[in-house]
Amino acid sequence: MQIEVVSYGGWQKCLRMTNNEVELIVTADVGPRIIRFGFIGGANELVEYPEQMGLTGGDEYRAYGGHRLWIAPEVVERTKHPDNLPVQWTQEGEGLRVTAPVEAGTGIQKSMRIWLDTVRNHVHVIHRIINHNVWSVTLAPWALTVMAPGGRVIVPQEPYRPHPDFLLPVRPLVLWGYTDMSDPRWRWGRRYVQLKQDSGVQTPQKFGALNTLGWAAYVNGDRIFLKRFRYDPKSTYPDFGCNCEFFTNNRMLEVESLGGLSTLEPGEWVEHEEHWYLWRGVTVGETDEEIDAVLPRLLEQTAG
Repeated sequence: MQIEVVSYGGWQKCLRMTNNEVELIVTADVGPRIIRFGFIGGANELVEYPEQMGLTGGDEYRAYGGHRLWIAPEVVERTKHPDNLPVQWTQEGEGLRVTAPVEAGTGIQKSMRIWLDTVRNHVHVIHRIINHNVWSVTLAPWALTVMAPGGRVIVPQEPYRPHPDFLLPVRPLVLWGYTDMSDPRWRWGRRYVQLKQDSGVQTPQKFGALNTLGWAAYVNGDRIFLKRFRYDPKSTYPDFGCNCEFFTNNRMLEVESLGGLSTLEPGEWVEHEEHWYLWRGVTVGETDEEIDAVLPRLLEQTAG
């Protein structure tokens, strides 16, 4: 796997990885940030904010678009620390490591190790957060993949268990103060929860869940982006127990995964892994039965 230095979106230095079918572009002028993932010559599966592309420096937080690493629980001063400075980067074997400077306001340092499979359209990302303070901090790594508009996220429900044979709950479903469950962008199914992105609707929506199945998919046209992430039954997750969260507004939809809460002593770090997969030329209907006709077969391809 060769790392190619390219310009992209107004940034003079970005890092491109490709397997001759898909490409991944990581910013080096700001970050750590994956700004593009998609088929070569095709649309970016990740959102881009044109008014922010190519900008660097300054103390103002910018979303930019793409995939980023945050800290949970959400506290503006810590979570939305600007990532406007250049990153250090190095090729490590078949992968790429990008590391941001230590944040002046938080004492935290963020990095990503990224691999693109040479055969399958599979990306492996390990997110790392290091505590450089002289005191301990408690946090959870939070990986946000911000998808381009026009699609819908599909989140699996926990397996059905009939009453009265099973009496205990199987998952928390977490809502925010602005969550409106009557909004037509939702589809609450027996096997799946779906949330659509609609560029004509200004109001945001969000929900979170404890997802023991460890995946979520974003369908946009005939393309499917699937994210896999870990569920650890021994971990305590933030936000009333969420290891995944989903947010949408009129510009994008976020597919987010979270690690468990960790107390990091000075010099300690925590890591959080994700696996991404991408297909095209696939039609996915909106009913549970139509989804079942497609997604289980694709999920089998991501095993191991």
